[in-house]
Amino acid sequence: MLWIDTHCHLDAHEFGHASLPVAQRAGDLGVGMIVIPAVERANFAIVRDLAHAAPNGCYALGIHPIYVPHATDDDLLVLRALVEASMMDPRFVAIGEIGLDFFIPMLCEPAMRTKQEHFLREQLKIARDFDLPVLTHVRRSQDMVLKHARQIRPNGGIAHAFNGSFQQAQGYIDLGFKLGFGGAMTFTRALQIRRLATELPLEAIVLETDAPDISPSWLHPGRNSPEELPRIGAVLAELRGLDLAQVAAQTTANARAVMPRLPLI
Repeated sequence: MLWIDTHCHLDAHEFGHASLPVAQRAGDLGVGMIVIPAVERANFAIVRDLAHAAPNGCYALGIHPIYVPHATDDDLLVLRALVEASMMDPRFVAIGEIGLDFFIPMLCEPAMRTKQEHFLREQLKIARDFDLPVLTHVRRSQDMVLKHARQIRPNGGIAHAFNGSFQQAQGYIDLGFKLGFGGAMTFTRALQIRRLATELPLEAIVLETDAPDISPSWLHPGRNSPEELPRIGAVLAELRGLDLAQVAAQTTANARAVMPRLPLI
């Protein structure tokens, strides 16, 4: 069985110097591809180099809303130029991680909300202009991210760590997005997430770890890892009453459908 981790911060400091061994162990467990999103200009080259060093690595480029406070419009120009230069790179697959975060108090101040929306829109335009999907961070901002995506129309994407309503889920699906599920789904108390994972069309779901964050129940509060993806997939199979191989095959096909630049496994 092959799996795709559609969202993993393998470059995070929590992995220390173990990023490549972690990727190798995940590969040995069937994780054939790990998508490593950038979060700021300073780690654009880092995620690219790591994706090339790991046989099962690929990467996305973008500016995360948490890093928007210190970002400048020059960073957007650098991003656009680097995206253009990366279109010949077979390991480059998407724009991300981008989005809106209206949970952290400092990011909820009016000026910062406006700046976040500016960065989201400009990055959605980059995705649209280069016919790329987006990996979106959506925290307490589902409807606002949907609004901007409807207006700018990137080439689909993934609503990372989806935790919205069924109506919002349909809004993303109508735009050609898939919905990312990971460690949060493994907690029995996460009733809404588990209901979404059970009742949404399987064709709309992709799997992710968001490692080192959003650890599954058996690791919480420890460091998450792409090695956990097959077991997370097993939880999805159990929730839906499906064969594990069917879930692996369908979620892998879903990831490839929304990120057609993914290298062949």
